[in-house]
Amino acid sequence: MIRSALLAVVALVLVPASAGAGTTRPPLGLTANPARVGLTGSGRAIVRVTNPGVGAVAVDVGRAGFALDLRGRPKLVARSAARAATAWLTVRPRRFVLRPGATRSLAVTARVPRRVEPGDHDALLLLTTRPRRSAGVAVRMRLGIVVVVRAPGRVVRRLAVRRLTVRRARSRRILELRIANRGNVTETLGHGGVRVTFGRRTTRVRLRAAARELRPGTGGLVQLAYGGAIRGWVTVRAEIAADGLPTVRRTFRVRL
Repeated sequence: MIRSALLAVVALVLVPASAGAGTTRPPLGLTANPARVGLTGSGRAIVRVTNPGVGAVAVDVGRAGFALDLRGRPKLVARSAARAATAWLTVRPRRFVLRPGATRSLAVTARVPRRVEPGDHDALLLLTTRPRRSAGVAVRMRLGIVVVVRAPGRVVRRLAVRRLTVRRARSRRILELRIANRGNVTETLGHGGVRVTFGRRTTRVRLRAAARELRPGTGGLVQLAYGGAIRGWVTVRAEIAADGLPTVRRTFRVRL
């Protein structure tokens, strides 16, 4: 059956609150401020949702489990996944309409249950626009807001460098570094927070990775590309650093 309207679904996006802003108003838009909510124990926060587009949008608010894959890309998981705070959250209103240029406040409330593991637990608020029936082309947009709830108890911060391998890609070498967060809180690694250093007597090379996060009890894969002339066996020093923690170092012997 040929449908009269084409439905285009926009994949999950975790974006800063300024996304969608510009000199030209888009036909469809949705922004949130803040785009990341942090709560210590049971508490309440306000998220302001704005429609920068030229048409009205109807918005549904839902909850989902949230995770990062090995490369730090967001994905949806079961609401009952480990360290998920999905069941702790309530949000009001759950459904609303935004006129062009209008802003609506969402009240996000967390109630931490008893006997829960200390540290960070997270969830995702999903803001999904409903297609307008009158539009010839219906577009659905989904925006994700990360909510991190820190349960009371002892905070453990511990990063580790696990292993380093080298993958050849034509004239380049891809250094793949496995790292791990063995603590119970989310760690933010800024630009250069993960780096490797190697070289010969007269040439030293330092590669820095882009910023990323590591959720509690998870590992990550960091890729650093090298296109220089150094080949053969080298000693590589890998380092990871987060604010407030000593730099973690480990040395590997690999072949470029």
